[in-house]
Amino acid sequence: MQTIILFACLVSTYLMVIAKRMPALIMGFRYQSFFLFLVTLLMAIAERRIDLYSIAGLLLALKVVLIPGLLYRIVARIKANENLGLFLNTQLSLLCALGFTCLSWVFSARLLAPGNVLVTTTLTIAFFMVLAGIFLMIFRMTALAQIIGLLVMENGMFLLASTVSGGMPFFVEIAIFFDVFVSVLIMGFFVYRINKLFTHVDVNKLSRLKG
Repeated sequence: MQTIILFACLVSTYLMVIAKRMPALIMGFRYQSFFLFLVTLLMAIAERRIDLYSIAGLLLALKVVLIPGLLYRIVARIKANENLGLFLNTQLSLLCALGFTCLSWVFSARLLAPGNVLVTTTLTIAFFMVLAGIFLMIFRMTALAQIIGLLVMENGMFLLASTVSGGMPFFVEIAIFFDVFVSVLIMGFFVYRINKLFTHVDVNKLSRLKG
């Protein structure tokens, strides 16, 4: 069951990498966060840990409901162009994603967890999510897409920490969730202000303001 959910998480990340429009990118993040919630819930049931149930609930509330809803509202409020502005087209983006997956698999299978298929698979997907988040932050020109890239990278780090250490301490997780939520609020405010002043959120165009 967990392997199927992890595969679904991988597929949702691929959908974000090849997404051309903002609603598709936000929906992909919502799906990814939901599958991450299911993985955490399965861990909580298997280990019978109250703190993991709480963390799963926070994942569902913040990353599946609140943050995607907030991003949808920002897109609607600033009436932003839904196109992401791709430095790389979808075909090259897909090839990069495949390369990231292979690199993550080799690193996990040969160096971290040789012989353990489930752990290797989880680590591979976690590393891939981190790399995919970095990719979105670098190769997507809109500020909102780069915010989602940061959130994807944080999802990957969460899955990685959960796999390696069996979950970070509860209060550390709470602090991270709070920081992520506040960061999204602040970045959303700045995106709104940038769009209001310059009528767009394409960070590539903002580089023209340099003296």
